[in-house]
Amino acid sequence: MRSVIACLLLSTLSFALVACDRQSGGKEQENAAQIGEKGQGTEPGFNFRIDKSHAGEAAPGFSFEGPDGQDVTLADFAGKPLLVNLWATWCGPCVIEMPALDALAVERNGKLQVVVISQDTTGREKVDPFFKQRKFTALQPYLDPENQFGFHYGSGLLPTTVIYDAEGKEVVRVLGAMDWRGKEAAGLIAGAM
Repeated sequence: MRSVIACLLLSTLSFALVACDRQSGGKEQENAAQIGEKGQGTEPGFNFRIDKSHAGEAAPGFSFEGPDGQDVTLADFAGKPLLVNLWATWCGPCVIEMPALDALAVERNGKLQVVVISQDTTGREKVDPFFKQRKFTALQPYLDPENQFGFHYGSGLLPTTVIYDAEGKEVVRVLGAMDWRGKEAAGLIAGAM
């Protein structure tokens, strides 16, 4: 019995290290594997899929909370390519990729906007201490405690990252954690420039 429990715990932990799944393996995930996603993620600690099936779709128009507490929309970032990353403080792979996203935001300052939108339902209660502890150089805490973005993108997976071109049209989605300083990430970003 103990060995069965140990195996279950180990398999659960292994999956949690790959990506944070908010759903329980429903049809959405099965369909996602069939709509143009390509298995990737050879870097240790990173596992992701690329989805270009939504290329050309307009960014959603609903509002979310900015770092100053004011409502913002993705349209507020129009005019430059935009990387939107959905994450949560409880998601291990999300936390692992945050420093790379911060480095990317610093490196591409003025050319690419990087917006990390927390899907934590407790909002600032968890997110503000997380940001204070990590002392990011460029990232700011945006909030979506109602998970509007998560439902809109429908991946059921955190982290989910969507790259938009300067006109607000989707270029690509990355489902799972990616090394945003890597060669493959640079190629995806170049597609939005």
